[in-house]
Amino acid sequence: MSETQPPATFQIEKIYVKDLSLEIPNAPQIFMQQAQPQLEVRIDTGAAPFSEGYFETFVSATVTAKVDDKTLFLAEAVQAGIFQMRNVPADDLKPLLAIACPTILFPYLSETISDLVIRGGFPPVLLAPVSFDALYVQRLQQEQSGMQGGTSPDARIEVAR
Repeated sequence: MSETQPPATFQIEKIYVKDLSLEIPNAPQIFMQQAQPQLEVRIDTGAAPFSEGYFETFVSATVTAKVDDKTLFLAEAVQAGIFQMRNVPADDLKPLLAIACPTILFPYLSETISDLVIRGGFPPVLLAPVSFDALYVQRLQQEQSGMQGGTSPDARIEVAR
């Protein structure tokens, strides 16, 4: 007689902004410049259990806009979510936390960054889609080659505006 395993469950409990920051170090003079800024975007992810069957996952973005050597703005946001996962096989847990959860959170992060930059008096910044699947594969390859530095790989995207 074989025992049947209870079905696996995955549920979003809460999505929230965990951290938010906007710096405009050269205001108000910077608003008088007409040059197109160079944008550098960095995306990071992470996840950790915090209670039985509950995990917090986050996606963070740091957007730096510069004209020549002057910083227009530095916008940072951490979008987080609480996810409930029960009876999920161990082999499926890491991909859920590294791919599925960040994919759910990313549109919220993108909207948060855009709103923050607009409130700072600048045109909106629209974050390009990120392949969290590719980041996960990159992380696995780094771990297999022994190059793990204790941090997750991040996406660095440079966009000319």
